[in-house]
Amino acid sequence: MLRQKLGSIVCPSCGNLVGVSDEKCFTCGRWNPGMWGFAPLLNRLGRDLGFTSFVMWSCIILYLFTLAYDVQGISMSGLNFLSPSVQSLFVFGASGYIPVFGYGRWWTFLTAGWLHAGALHILFNMMWIRQLAPDTSEMYGASRMVIIYTIAGISGFAASTLSGAYIPFLGGAGFTVGASAPIFGLLAALVLYGRRTGSSVVGQQAKSWAIMLFIFGFIFRGTDNWAHLGGFAGGYVAAKFLDPLQRERLDHMIAALICLAVTGIAIALSILTGLPAR
Repeated sequence: MLRQKLGSIVCPSCGNLVGVSDEKCFTCGRWNPGMWGFAPLLNRLGRDLGFTSFVMWSCIILYLFTLAYDVQGISMSGLNFLSPSVQSLFVFGASGYIPVFGYGRWWTFLTAGWLHAGALHILFNMMWIRQLAPDTSEMYGASRMVIIYTIAGISGFAASTLSGAYIPFLGGAGFTVGASAPIFGLLAALVLYGRRTGSSVVGQQAKSWAIMLFIFGFIFRGTDNWAHLGGFAGGYVAAKFLDPLQRERLDHMIAALICLAVTGIAIALSILTGLPAR
């Protein structure tokens, strides 16, 4: 049975029994704990509906593909250990003012957040996603978390690309990749949650992490700080629009699925149009 219409289910957040049609869990306050009757099926994927694992494995697989596409171009030195070539990253969807303004690859605002420039780069980003995505899903619901993640990635790489094209003396990137832009969006969503709900523990912890990562970015060369700033701003605005005090709706889930589908199409488009460049 794919959908349960009657009876009780286990709340995905607190584990207590709630009615499948209840608007809100009376124990933990989670909106729509029955998830339109699909909770028994979706709960098997975890409280984030499997999105965390999906992002991590997708990033890992794409990273391996970028290495395999141009084996001779792999860098093995220092912080660039196991770094794919620029050509390979271009084919799979790197963003920045060169791909966007030089080649018209505007869809890379969607794809760049799924690519990584080295082993350490992907390792640290996956650790942060593993830390933040389930928590954001807990506060907003999995669907709204996906939307925030997508919007933050777009706004982050748009900020980096536009700054590189129009105010290069202030930074910006010719080529840029990495999940750090949407990661900052998740941090911003948690900061907003703390402000909106009065939960100082959540808000202060997220703010501390964000400040630490911003400082890290300004200390180490090669960090795309515009992507971080843009991702944080986009995540904050998206989280404010997707008010965590309002219940999660079916149209949020539909929008989340559209975000994932459009991202998948963008990755395919990037590969198909980038292959002749080899």
